[in-house]
Amino acid sequence: MPFYRYKARDKHGNVQTGTVQAGGREAAADQLVNAGYLPVLIEEHEKGPLSRPGVLKRFTRVRPYDLIIFSRQLATLAGAGVPFLQALISLEKQTKNRRLRETVNEIRRDVEAGAAFSEALAKFPAVFSTMYVSMIRAGETAGILEEILERLALLAEHDYETRARVKAAVRYPFIVIITLCAAFAFLVGFVIPRFATIFERFKTALPFPTRVLIGINHVVQHYWYAVLLAAVLITGGFLWYIRTQAGRRQWDRLKLRIPVFGELLQKVAMSRFARIFSALQKSGISMLLTLDIAAETVGNVVIARTIESMRESVREGRTLAAPMEESGLFPPLVVQMTAVGEESGRDLNVMLAKVSEYYDRDVEYALRNLSTVIEPVLLLVVGGMVLFLALGIFLPMWDMISLFKK
Repeated sequence: MPFYRYKARDKHGNVQTGTVQAGGREAAADQLVNAGYLPVLIEEHEKGPLSRPGVLKRFTRVRPYDLIIFSRQLATLAGAGVPFLQALISLEKQTKNRRLRETVNEIRRDVEAGAAFSEALAKFPAVFSTMYVSMIRAGETAGILEEILERLALLAEHDYETRARVKAAVRYPFIVIITLCAAFAFLVGFVIPRFATIFERFKTALPFPTRVLIGINHVVQHYWYAVLLAAVLITGGFLWYIRTQAGRRQWDRLKLRIPVFGELLQKVAMSRFARIFSALQKSGISMLLTLDIAAETVGNVVIARTIESMRESVREGRTLAAPMEESGLFPPLVVQMTAVGEESGRDLNVMLAKVSEYYDRDVEYALRNLSTVIEPVLLLVVGGMVLFLALGIFLPMWDMISLFKK
């Protein structure tokens, strides 16, 4: 639908300007009248390229932290009795993120034109997830929008902090591996060639580690373009494959089987599933929609397929626990707590909230001890690489010393 620039007077006689999206000038006028404005001028308006979400997305993005601040501030303003439109105007002025500021501006205009807040949010799926929109819609229906916004901020904060802790835990081994690769590249590119010229003067057979290092140096120096092309093709092929349905499924299954990290990722997924399920059920969202949203937000395709099986089970009138147990992906604790919640008649969201709290503590404990588990493996890898490089350099030197003694 086209956009229309308007000039109108509000109930106090003040001139207001903006744009609305409508099927025609008459429809745009109806939107303004329904919003309490008296149209003065309505003309078709083609939005500039920087205001289009698809183009703007290339330059800026909305970070999770930005959404946390947005939800928290909007909940505070709504709780303080500030009119909703005025609250959106205040947030639009305070928001530093360019894309979010443009998005809030569009949302404010839609709300002014008579659209529901959740409907306005749904136009920006790249910024506001399905879970966010669904919970806002439930909050509007039940009249508890402030509480829902606070709950969304808490969910986003929890997810943000968990991701930050995981990144901090893997940062140390990542830096060690990158440093080791850089040192290996430096030795092969600059140190080994100097030794190779010395070794060529002698007709003795070089040790295997030295021949390997010289061979690597020869390939890199003379066929670097082929190496670079192969690296680009392999990386590009891998990224393309994991974006396909089959590739993503196999990659997510592999991640769950990686020693140490697989168990950690599974615990994070269980915590996220339980927390989101509990929050959505507490917000009054139906069970089927809750499972749909949980499958989209759990972050693992293999686990998401199990959640979809749970949705089909509920649709057929059966329990949630049975598909959980059959999949083998959900730990016994999650299955048992779900079964107890279903059989005892207690609120299932309460049981899963306890599951989320348990896995939060378990994830925190696993992250604190991650370096202790990884350090021996890193020492073995680093020690093996250093030993290989040392043998490749010093073995021929010892051979040359023995020749000089003769």
